Amino acid sequence: MSATLDANQSASTQKGAIKVGAVDKKKRRFLIAATSALGAAGTAAMVVPFLAAMSPSERAKAAGAPVEADLGAVESGQMIRVEWRGKPVWIVRRTEEMLGNLKEASGSLRDPASEIVTQQPEYAKNEYRSIKPEYLILVGICTHLGCSPTYRPELAPADLGANWKGGFYCPCHGSRFDLAGRVFKNVSAPTNLVVPPHMYLSDTKVLVGLDEEGSA
Repeated sequence: MSATLDANQSASTQKGAIKVGAVDKKKRRFLIAATSALGAAGTAAMVVPFLAAMSPSERAKAAGAPVEADLGAVESGQMIRVEWRGKPVWIVRRTEEMLGNLKEASGSLRDPASEIVTQQPEYAKNEYRSIKPEYLILVGICTHLGCSPTYRPELAPADLGANWKGGFYCPCHGSRFDLAGRVFKNVSAPTNLVVPPHMYLSDTKVLVGLDEEGSA
């Protein structure tokens, strides 16, 4: 009788141990899952502020936020580049000689008076295609197939001919533009280079992508 009781008690104890072990394993799994969730939440809590801080800037760039350029160090005849809406924007500080040569090219240009209004704001519809004659601001994309022309300010280079007075040359298909971004006749590009909206914040700072009329 005693042996039977001992056997029953032992079996009960083993079953209890199995149940307790099973419960302990479930608890461990729960605690591990909970800890992992808390860890992930903590990581997310750290990442979200970082993304929140970075995303507006990236979204602004993608949406075409205005870009400020400092002209203080730009020398006469020099061109600098900035990026706006993912496009290259050229800023050229023209010399007096460059400005004088613009008048000589009029007879060779397709749209010398900038009659195609979509290519520049109204305030750039002049012989210099600019607010300040000294500074030319253009989107540096050829109006033919979207290539980016090269800046060729030199006079009469061998590859461009004796009549070349400086400007922009697209080697892809041979399109030529003068130092106001006006397209020459008999080339592939159909229109002048685009003048983006812009305004001057001071004598040495310009904002590209927004003007005083609110255009962007």
